[in-house]
Amino acid sequence: MPDLRERAARGLEAARARTLHLTDLDDVELTTQHNELMSPLVWDLAHVGQQEDLWLLRGGDPAAQGLLTARIEKLYDAFEHPRASRVRLPLLSAVEARTYLSDVRGRVLDGLERLDEELLFPFGMVEQHEQQHTETMLATHQLRDGANLLGPGGPLPAGRAVPRDGVLVPAGPFTLGVDAHAEPFSLDNERPAHTVEVAAFRIARTPVTNAEWQGFIDAGGYDQPHWWSPRGWRHRLSAGWERPLFWSADGRRRRFGLVEEVPPDEPVQHVCFFEAEAYAAWAGARLPTEQEWEKACAWDPVAQRRRRWPWGDTGWTPALANLGGAALRPAPVGAYPAGASAYGVEQTMGEVWEWTSSGLEVWPGFSPMLYADYTEPFVGGDYRVLRGGSWAVGGAAIRPSFRNWDHPVRRQIFSGLRLAWDAEVRTVGLDV
Repeated sequence: MPDLRERAARGLEAARARTLHLTDLDDVELTTQHNELMSPLVWDLAHVGQQEDLWLLRGGDPAAQGLLTARIEKLYDAFEHPRASRVRLPLLSAVEARTYLSDVRGRVLDGLERLDEELLFPFGMVEQHEQQHTETMLATHQLRDGANLLGPGGPLPAGRAVPRDGVLVPAGPFTLGVDAHAEPFSLDNERPAHTVEVAAFRIARTPVTNAEWQGFIDAGGYDQPHWWSPRGWRHRLSAGWERPLFWSADGRRRRFGLVEEVPPDEPVQHVCFFEAEAYAAWAGARLPTEQEWEKACAWDPVAQRRRRWPWGDTGWTPALANLGGAALRPAPVGAYPAGASAYGVEQTMGEVWEWTSSGLEVWPGFSPMLYADYTEPFVGGDYRVLRGGSWAVGGAAIRPSFRNWDHPVRRQIFSGLRLAWDAEVRTVGLDV
């Protein structure tokens, strides 16, 4: 296993390779705002460099002189400039942004060689930031009109028939969250590890599939308000939702410029929290809490300890989960039996971000990390937590304790769902 310094360097380089691949486009593509929810790609390109400059060359001090002038650097402040307005800013050109990225990275790697391991957390934080932006860039690619620019995506293993049941997770305590000794690059909202009691529940063995979602559509799920929360129904009506984003009425979907049949056995994606909530009600189920989700994913009830990954403590390989973004889509359900958790829950890592019923809160003993605004400004806001990581997640930005969140109306993200039930509800052989 590489030491932490080598791990940090490899992670930074892997994230940068993805960034450069997704922005290897002409200037028109890079400077166009393809959707008001997203930045032009040229903004993301320079922003990842600006954050690396700030945290790894200046120790997080915004008053210190960076490689950009203060006026230009301000253009890449995500809090000051909402996504919809960034296309109107006097941004660096693509050539200037790539030169800036290269200059920052060269200085960062020179400094990395001289650092002690206990000072390496900011490097993991910056890698995760860039990996999160590569997923955002993929969402931008998905939203753009025009021909496919990324190809069909890499191969995936075949699926298999999997029981459509709910796996019982008995009542009892488990360790929620992680500490720095277990996950040195974990972020502030994942810490500290602490024991929580969770009542018995059942959770679906696999995520909800496209075929199952089509059953919801065919049954009039988008037309019947009693399945929806009042707020969700208002959004359904105002937005005119009738099916997942990028689906058409003829049973096809658009994926990165390709038009194809909707694969029935893939996990459904591009559904928002309100849709997921309505589907779960229609199916006689509910969404899991994030504590339930994490226990089903990471707890080993026999060893009475937390696993680093659902399948154990060995690292990820392509035989265990669909991660890293190369496939450009979810894998069919049943594709990764070796990646199952101790409870037999499959495909919790990769495929789709899974909506939970939980709002964003911090764990007892929470302490902000050096990037204090990563979590705190969003706590208690209008967000729902997503777990698991999609097929587009890579590098250090994936682990069972990682917590994502978004507004409950967001559909452009690679989000789906997994059902849960109270323990006494029978789930075997559900016909949904």
